[in-house]
Amino acid sequence: MFTGIVTDVGTIRKAEQRGDLRLTIGTAYDLATVDLGASISCSGVCLTVVDKGEDWFAVDVSGETLSKTAADHWQEGARLNLERALRLGDELGGHIVTGHVDAVATVVGTCPEGDSTRIGISVPPALAPMIAPKGSVTLDGVSLTVNEVRKAEDGNTHFAVNIIPHTASHTTLGAVRAGRQLNVEIDVLARYLDRMLTARAQ
Repeated sequence: MFTGIVTDVGTIRKAEQRGDLRLTIGTAYDLATVDLGASISCSGVCLTVVDKGEDWFAVDVSGETLSKTAADHWQEGARLNLERALRLGDELGGHIVTGHVDAVATVVGTCPEGDSTRIGISVPPALAPMIAPKGSVTLDGVSLTVNEVRKAEDGNTHFAVNIIPHTASHTTLGAVRAGRQLNVEIDVLARYLDRMLTARAQ
């Protein structure tokens, strides 16, 4: 379980295709405090530490994960938003995040808004009931507040978020441009409510 508050930006040093894709990720984390088998959110995807060194850790990314997430996140040189798993007693600064990606979103545009940057996002229409203005959403592992939601002309759902300067400088979202794909996770409470309402209607 995570909160969507990024604590480091790592870089993929090596991507090696084995049975699964083995990634070696450089990080500023103190790896002496990270156990093998620990969970780390890598741009919104919960992955398990399978090896580590002084300033790096390795994870295996399954074919299922690769098929459900943004492909360019898993290439050598890619930068990833990192968050270690929540511990009991930790401050819940963002919202409850599972690290299970619901869809791949596409950035439709960005524009300055005060000192912040407003980012427009397109997601599949199936997510529309679970995204609400002033609700929470996770983009590449970053907890954000939805500003507005609308149905777009292409049938997809568009929503907007604001990236404040702190978030822009401490995550990868400061560099996003139109066309960029992002891992999106909707609020886990909205996911369960939607499932319950769907089940009752059947």
